[in-house]
This record gives sequence, C-alpha cells and structure tokens, in this order.
Amino acid sequence: MRNFDFSTLPRVNTSANICSAEIRSLPDYFQVNEVLPFEPDGSGGHVWLNIQKQNINTDWLANELAKFAGVPSVAIGYAGLKDRHAITSQWFSINLEGHQEPDWAKFENDEIQIIKITRHAKKLKRGVLAGNKFKLRLTNVQGEQSLWESSFKHIQQQGVPNYFAEQRFGHQGNNLNRVDYWFSTGKAPRKRNQKSIYLSAARSWLFNLVLAERVQLKNWNQPLAGDVMLLAGTKSSSFVVNDVDDVLQTRLNTMDIHPTGPLWGRGTQLVHSDSLTIEQRVLTDWQDWQQGLEKAGLNQERRSLRLFADDFNWQYIDNSQIELEFFLPAGCYATAVMRELAIITDVHRRNYHDAQVITQDNNNNSE
Repeated sequence: MRNFDFSTLPRVNTSANICSAEIRSLPDYFQVNEVLPFEPDGSGGHVWLNIQKQNINTDWLANELAKFAGVPSVAIGYAGLKDRHAITSQWFSINLEGHQEPDWAKFENDEIQIIKITRHAKKLKRGVLAGNKFKLRLTNVQGEQSLWESSFKHIQQQGVPNYFAEQRFGHQGNNLNRVDYWFSTGKAPRKRNQKSIYLSAARSWLFNLVLAERVQLKNWNQPLAGDVMLLAGTKSSSFVVNDVDDVLQTRLNTMDIHPTGPLWGRGTQLVHSDSLTIEQRVLTDWQDWQQGLEKAGLNQERRSLRLFADDFNWQYIDNSQIELEFFLPAGCYATAVMRELAIITDVHRRNYHDAQVITQDNNNNSE
C-alpha cells in the first residue's frame, strides 16, 4: 500500500515544527486575487468580467454566467479554479458575438460582486495567468514571536520547497489512489475531465517525491552536476548544468535561476550525473506510474524546486493573530508557504471532516 500522506513531506525550516496557527477560521481571512499577465484591450466580441465571489466554486459560476448571458457554456472562459471557501476574485470572459449584452448588475448578489467590466478580442484560456495575490489571517497563533520572525525572514531570503499542495490530490489523497488503480489495472476512468485530474495528480506526486528527497539531502536550493536550471519568471527557459562554478552559484544565490524537478512524460530526460542519479533512485518503485503517464501522451517538463513569495509582508494584529500578504506565480500554492511557517490547521477542512464523522456515526447508530 503506497503512502500518499502530504503531511509527511519534509520541511526545511525547523521552527515550523514548533509554532502553530489556524487558517480559514472565517471566509474573509483567506482572500485570493487573480492577476492576469496582460490588460484586456477594451474592445472586441468577448466581455471580460472581474468577479469577486465567496461560497461559490468557479465551474458553477461559469455555468451561471452562461445561463444569464444566454450563451453556451463553451462561450465562457477562465484561467483557473479558485477555492470555494474563501473570498476570491478572478476573470471570466463571455463570447457575446451575435448576442446583446445583458445588464450585469442584475447578476450580482450577496456572494457575487462584479469589480470590473471590459472587453477583449479573444477568450480567456486556461492557464493564462500571471499568479495570485494572497491576503491571509492566521488565528490562534502559538509560539514565540522570535521564532515567527525567524521563519518570516527565512521565507523572504531562502524561499520554500515548491511542493504541489494537498488540494491537488483530492480529499484524503483519493485522486492518487484512483491513479494507482488505473495504472495497475489498465482500467482508465471514462470521463475525460477525470483523466486530466488524475494524470495531473500523478505527475505532481512524483515531482513532490523528488523534491522531498532533495530537501532531505539539503540540496533542493543548490546546483548539482546534471541539473536542469530554470530562468526565474519563466516556465520553459532552461539549460543543463555540466559543471558547477562560481558564476552559476552566484546566479542561483541571487534568485536568477532555480534547480528543477521532473513533471513526468514522454521524451528524453535532460538531467544527468548527480541529478539523474537522485531522480532515478527516488522513482525506481514508480515505474508503473511513469509508463502510465507516457502512455497517456504527456511530455517531459520541468518545474522549479524552490518557490519565492514575492512582496511577502506580515503584520501582528494582536498576540494571537497575524496577517500575511504575498504574491505567488501561477501553479504555486500558499500551502507550500504556510507549512514552512508553522503547523497549520485549516479550520474549514477540520470542520468538514468533523461533520463527516458525525454523519457517519449517526448513520451507523440508525442501522
């Protein structure tokens, strides 16, 4: 039985095991604002709406927009999914070519507010995103302030391991269990969307395993012979390290480049030497997953092993509350930052789990 416990992945910051706090004790204590890589040009057949929402998931809102505008669901575009149990803002595009524009004010309610309306010539596609701005309130903060200060400065100066967070893997890692069943039996899920979710989870978990090993070896943020380095601020500008010299080390120390780990798929591995040895050792027992990802048609990619939270700031509200603000690039997780600060309890997830247990107990008692 394979272990898919995200909480066991190693941390870098030792103080994170001493301090503790809670997040999402209230919806407005977890705010996420989407940032586009460009500004809509203000004209064209697609209306773009920046919408703030709470207690609503992205797919549901997209379907409601289609109904309200009288267009098919395929006419709606958005860059990515946002958490339901938070206050989030994100962009949606609606193709209104051949349709009259509705009164968007009538779409608003207590949980949906339209922040901005503009136009653009093209649909907003998935993944077209610079990143997200986070504003988080930590509550029930425990631990010496000096330890928290040390952790904040560590994150500012060293960054954090760029783990894919547990929400990538479904409730209690169920997506990974389903992947394991798929790749071991050959019985693929029927729905295309499910396949995509499971394949993404599989690649992410293999990446996490390689990153975890390099954290253990204390070289997750250091160059190794054979590493593939990624230029900061990009997803594809990379080069292979043959020899580690002072110039390379300086570029890495100044956050100009980052070591990478594998997003598995078809194609030739670019890493060699020390880096290849580590990746092969870690993934030896996961060859069925590697083969499954290749068979599914995914191609080899690389992802940075370290993550920097830009514009990272903190403020003490009182002795038990701290407010954090920072920006993360697209595809990176606030959870990866939080776990390097302290032992974090997600109040919403805890309450959901407790409710499930109570429901199960009641069902058992009624039998």
